[in-house]
Amino acid sequence: PPPLPRPPRPAGASGELRPGWEASLAMQASLVKYNTPILISTTTGGKGKKDKKKQDAQPAMSQTEDILNSILPPREWTQEDQLWVQYVSSTPATRADVINLQEDLDKWLQQRQARETGICPIREELYSQCFDELIRQVTIICAERGLLLLRVRDEIRMTICAYQSLYESSIAFGMRKALQAEQRRNQHTKKVKDLHVANSKLRQEVEDLETKITQIEKLEAERREQEQKKHQEEVEMLKKMNASRKEQLESLLQAPKK
Repeated sequence: PPPLPRPPRPAGASGELRPGWEASLAMQASLVKYNTPILISTTTGGKGKKDKKKQDAQPAMSQTEDILNSILPPREWTQEDQLWVQYVSSTPATRADVINLQEDLDKWLQQRQARETGICPIREELYSQCFDELIRQVTIICAERGLLLLRVRDEIRMTICAYQSLYESSIAFGMRKALQAEQRRNQHTKKVKDLHVANSKLRQEVEDLETKITQIEKLEAERREQEQKKHQEEVEMLKKMNASRKEQLESLLQAPKK
């Protein structure tokens, strides 16, 4: 069945517009088409007392409007102690509305300086609003199709959130690994320095030992040379003594007998 238009709001405190609501609407600008903001309640200040003028009973909404409000909840905000609410529009979209939506999307992408490629929260937000507006337009024509698009939108958002969580966890994992690698690198650098110092000390010890060995060998050679010289002198002396005593013995043996 064709969608029913939203019934007119009752006049008076419940449906009247207050000055300045345009500013609030501008602050909450969206590509989704909403109805005129409605004043819900007004708070007047006194000495410790507050009086609230609440909105009268809302008129009954059609099934399509209920579905729209469940898909795209109404926006609420407070301005100057006044609570405003804005329901999503249930007016069917025309071809001109779709063209204007595309033009507004391109214009807002340019005005808010959204990135054309890569990750961009601004571009993601605007395309999400555009998709919500398309869901609103489709839901007015066919509520079942709108609900199916809602499932698709939620699934896409869940997938994006999953990828975002995976990306954040991978970033955290990469940071931990980078910190661990930095710590290991510092430890290895310190260890290499310590090994260089120990190597230098060992080299110095080797040089000292080689010098000591050289000195010992030199002293030992001199000692052996002196001992050898002394031994040679003793041998020569013993040879001379042996020759002298031999001569004495021979002379004694050749002496005439009396």
